Amino acid sequence: MQPLVSLDAVTKSFKGRTIIRPTTLAVANGERLALIGPSGCGKSTLLRMILGLIMPDGGTVTVNGVVVTDKTSRAVRRRVGYVIQDGGLFPHMTAEENVTLCARLEGWERGRLDTRVAELRELVHLDAARLARRPRELSGGERQRVGMMRALFLAPDVLLLDEPLGALDPIVRAQLQEDLRSAFRTLGKTVVFVTHDMAEAAYLADSIAVVREGEVVQRGTMRELVETPKHPFVKELIGAQRSLTEALA
Repeated sequence: MQPLVSLDAVTKSFKGRTIIRPTTLAVANGERLALIGPSGCGKSTLLRMILGLIMPDGGTVTVNGVVVTDKTSRAVRRRVGYVIQDGGLFPHMTAEENVTLCARLEGWERGRLDTRVAELRELVHLDAARLARRPRELSGGERQRVGMMRALFLAPDVLLLDEPLGALDPIVRAQLQEDLRSAFRTLGKTVVFVTHDMAEAAYLADSIAVVREGEVVQRGTMRELVETPKHPFVKELIGAQRSLTEALA
């Protein structure tokens, strides 16, 4: 079966610096893949290549059978939901205006908009009154829920999340992790997300790709990474995840 998302030997450099070394990844329909690694290793660049915001210097990116190019990127972005840290909301719009923006540009009627808003509000557990507020009047967790609603509004084929929970406090982050996991399972979407947190990756993803210096050094389930690390960096990364029990020892 053809993967829904594939990166075939993609490379990328900026100002003479290699950001992505030849990298191949395939994500099946309905699969949830986590990209994990240190800051600056290329995780977000891979996500932006899938979205068509950045074009690879070499290799190809394909989303649902369409090769991502300058000519096709706009159409691809209409079929991909994208969530960044803190929601990436327009500050001059209300939460609802942010959520419905793309659909309004496509000419959706009011009744259809209201129905979709209600569906997604229930999915992400957001109080209806919050939708009348502007982003600065919402908490960090609420902004992320609004960002998820916006990303999902047009029923995308693929959902991309770039460290969506990184700026949240531990309690809110744990709540949103539970809600994201439930939403992923309910929707059955193909998901690729970036995180620095190995426990979060294990909780939300089917498989994990460990990225180091612009290349994927290993991909597998959390159990496979723990039991059979194939690169010294994978072993180092897992060893750096200290449990609460160890911290109190």
